[in-house]
Amino acid sequence: MAHYILVIDDDNELREALCDALEVEGYQVVCVEHGAAALDHLQSTQQPPCVILLDLMMPVMDGRAFREALLERPELAGIPVVLITAAGPKAAASVSATTILHKPLRINNVIDVVREHCPDSAQA
Repeated sequence: MAHYILVIDDDNELREALCDALEVEGYQVVCVEHGAAALDHLQSTQQPPCVILLDLMMPVMDGRAFREALLERPELAGIPVVLITAAGPKAAASVSATTILHKPLRINNVIDVVREHCPDSAQA
């Protein structure tokens, strides 16, 4: 798999909208519903994503626990993480993220941030 974006969000509609919008822009996207599914995916692939879009509040494994698990793995710790959240600034700031985007999201802002981290990945 070429460079891709990993989207982790438990909100089906938002996750599908993000994935669809990024695919329209020419990106390859893997979408999962919680942090545990994301860790399973990352352990089963050789190619890390160029960026991870991570929701903070999710069942099974939330964004904070996922990020902590990611930082414990040297081969994954350097992947840029964009936190997407409806939580307040204090909760969002407690997670080590490259960028924080607050919900409701503006898709153009998401695409701009993705382009910063994956400039050569779109096939547009």
